[in-house]
Amino acid sequence: MRDTSSERGEAPAIVTLQAVEKYYGEYHALRGISAEIRQGEFFSLLGPSGCGKTTLLRAIAGFEDISSGSIRLDGRDMEGVAPNRRPTNLVFQSYAIFPHLTVAQNVGFGLRKAQMSAEDKRRAVGEALEMVGLGDFGARAAHALSGGQRQRVALARALILKPRVLLLDEPLSALDKKMREVMQVELIKLQREVGITFILVTHDQEEALVMSDRIAVMFEGGIAQLDDPETLYRRPSSRRVAEFIGMMNFLPARVTGSGSGRIEAEVAGLGRVTLDAGQCPGEAHPGAAAVGLRPESLTILFDGGVAHDREVRGSVAEVTYYGDMTYYDIALDGAPDTVSVSARNMPGRRVLERGETTTLAWDPRALSLFC
Repeated sequence: MRDTSSERGEAPAIVTLQAVEKYYGEYHALRGISAEIRQGEFFSLLGPSGCGKTTLLRAIAGFEDISSGSIRLDGRDMEGVAPNRRPTNLVFQSYAIFPHLTVAQNVGFGLRKAQMSAEDKRRAVGEALEMVGLGDFGARAAHALSGGQRQRVALARALILKPRVLLLDEPLSALDKKMREVMQVELIKLQREVGITFILVTHDQEEALVMSDRIAVMFEGGIAQLDDPETLYRRPSSRRVAEFIGMMNFLPARVTGSGSGRIEAEVAGLGRVTLDAGQCPGEAHPGAAAVGLRPESLTILFDGGVAHDREVRGSVAEVTYYGDMTYYDIALDGAPDTVSVSARNMPGRRVLERGETTTLAWDPRALSLFC
């Protein structure tokens, strides 16, 4: 997660979305979307396939007309403004690299009609290539590039036109896992260097958490929650958001009382707990509910471990080893389903075996209550 709140918290909006609606015939693709995206912000639209995130990105770029509402860029209403007249540029998922052109020709393609001398164009192309780490690749044939290099060429071609907002439609989806992780870091560095607003469309929760200043989680054409990554992860506004962002355990619960900013509940497998009202995104009413907690919020007390919080006994039902981490499915007395627990594989720490009994420590502050 990026820590740029102090740098960007007071920045003015460069993109303002007001009650944006989009219909394709009877299909309601965008449903009353309102949001402000700040200058210099790395902003992500995150959601499953078909949620409307790419439609919204294309509407900002001007490739999709909206049915109602308004989109303002840098204070100007974009109704009727063609894509090439907007202060944006779009990097497509496919990169749209011309294979018959060299890298330099691809990057400079958008400058063909610009009122610039040939020398100024060559200089601009060189600067754009240096910006993305391809300074020596100008003469190379585009078809001879790797996936990561093609992605960099697409970025350079977009940035050479000096947009106020760069729009990225799942630009890393075609890369393998290792290259994807490398390019995530490179995009963060590039965005900081150029200082312009990036709007990223992705369905990858980890990618959004790593790269973004703020994230809009979308379902069925609407924004379910818009927050910084830490708030989204630690305090999801609904069970649906909690299920989509990372991994979360859910345990049946029953709210037994509330008042003075506190909520009393009985949680299957954990027993009676007292929660702050802020741990419940809605209004808590007596009756059935669910409690969510992340796998890292449960701590296995290995040999000699001492709990500083609550303790609960459980049995190891399944073990999944990832190298740096091991995930355990633990069966708790009174809980209908196992809970997932993550443990870092420290030197000298053994990996538990299936069937072992173990003790888990947990802190009530890590719980989220969904009524």
